Amino acid sequence: MRLTMRRSATLLAVVAAAGFLTSPVETQSAGDGGEWAEKARLGFERTEAAVAVVAGRVYVVGGMSRGQDSDTLTQEYDPKTDRWRERAPMPRPLSHPGAAVLNGKIYVVGGFLRNVHLDAQSDAFAYDPATDRWEMLTPLSSPRGSVGVAALNGRIHAIAGRDVNRDTVDTHEAFDPKTGKWTPLAPLPQRRDHIAVVAAEGRIHVIGGRYYTPVENTNTHDVYDPAKNSWTAAAPLPTPRSGGAGVLYRGRILVFGGECDNRVPFVHNEAYDLASGRWSRLAPMPSGRHGITAAADGDRVYVPGGAPACATAASETLLTFSMR
Repeated sequence: MRLTMRRSATLLAVVAAAGFLTSPVETQSAGDGGEWAEKARLGFERTEAAVAVVAGRVYVVGGMSRGQDSDTLTQEYDPKTDRWRERAPMPRPLSHPGAAVLNGKIYVVGGFLRNVHLDAQSDAFAYDPATDRWEMLTPLSSPRGSVGVAALNGRIHAIAGRDVNRDTVDTHEAFDPKTGKWTPLAPLPQRRDHIAVVAAEGRIHVIGGRYYTPVENTNTHDVYDPAKNSWTAAAPLPTPRSGGAGVLYRGRILVFGGECDNRVPFVHNEAYDLASGRWSRLAPMPSGRHGITAAADGDRVYVPGGAPACATAASETLLTFSMR
């Protein structure tokens, strides 16, 4: 797809800026890179779904599933029994939603109705696993899909994404469950979507993503400080990619998978150490995936579904990653 002059100028400016940052990559010694495994399959092929962990159980919400461009399907996985069960469906179907956990509830924000990236929605829902009930919330200020979502300091942040015109945006707003209102905040420095968004140590990290298509994958790493309502640059992702998963795990931010590496999904698994500010390589995925999100319970990282090919294919696998 041909870039507009605006997008080309933005891309060149960002690439030039990123060139001033260095990101040494340390190769882990044998046995230190972690281990991947496969658990019970979902029973449905799913991709572009939201994933969260609450009270030790894994929840997979929405996405492209059961032959539909967007779905209401909610599934719960119990690691102790290695079994899945269906739970109450979302009020409306969504693919490419974002999700975060706050006070025992799963907040699901934005999404699309049709493939590819069509009919962006402004929906916001909260799911309480304890009661198996959904609640409709105040919608976003404008419709967005493939939005990055994180919980920080009692609020749900919705960052960037793609609008009803399929254009990427830099919008950043936060929802306060106490007031039921969204508040605009400092926009992301570069508009993009399919980003990895992780809250850690009082800040939000936005890593990678794409400016428009997968050929415009970026390694940009921006960090939001809520005390200053401002962004700063951090060491860039060693392998530029989008559509992968980002998760906080044992003091490091992991970014794995993505679209696309020489016409196949990325298998890369790279970790950002919050203490040192450096990236390292971990054990790669057993097979590449994109259209994935992930969640961790402290013991393992869970990666359900995703697309094993750079097309509309989807998987029903549940991959897990763990380290000693």
